[in-house]
Amino acid sequence: MKRNKLYVAVTGGIGSGKSTVLRMIGEAGFPVFSADAIARNIYQDEEVLLQTQQAFPECIKDGAVNRKKLAELVFSDKEKLQILDAITHPAVMKKLYAQMEQAEGAAAFAEVPLLFEGGYQKDFDCVIVVMRKKCERILAAAERDGVSAEKIRLRAEHQFDYEKNSIIGHTLIYNDGDLSALRSQVLDVLNEIVVNKNN
Repeated sequence: MKRNKLYVAVTGGIGSGKSTVLRMIGEAGFPVFSADAIARNIYQDEEVLLQTQQAFPECIKDGAVNRKKLAELVFSDKEKLQILDAITHPAVMKKLYAQMEQAEGAAAFAEVPLLFEGGYQKDFDCVIVVMRKKCERILAAAERDGVSAEKIRLRAEHQFDYEKNSIIGHTLIYNDGDLSALRSQVLDVLNEIVVNKNN
């Protein structure tokens, strides 16, 4: 697919700091987008809502998805999670690519939490993986979402394991210090990706 700009994905495990990295990229002047932001409204898409209703009728009330009930159902059953992902992911990514295509500039960045799980890494020119110790990720996400660490641990089990799986060939950012250290890494990576690839 011929494009007039670089498509860069930002990914990592739950609680790794993806959103913080994306915010820093935006502050550096680049257009940024979020698959999660699109996903929050994905059930407004009539086709997605219809397919979800057919697959999980017990999670629909008055024509709307009970997100809490749906999350509890799919995160305790891998097969059901795969069914939901097959309904929502393609719709989310289609909208994300459309937003990125509209962006101005030499590069567009998108936070895509389930990048490797969906095999979407092939659609991007570059992938930034935010790395952080698993125990720190779980505690950070539990505090952020106001849920137990056990619930976050359960969600993490369904995600791509960045510690065990190969991520060779991708750009790594280590979120293991303070915000200024993280920002410094982000700026170095932006220079490497955008400046070098456009020279």
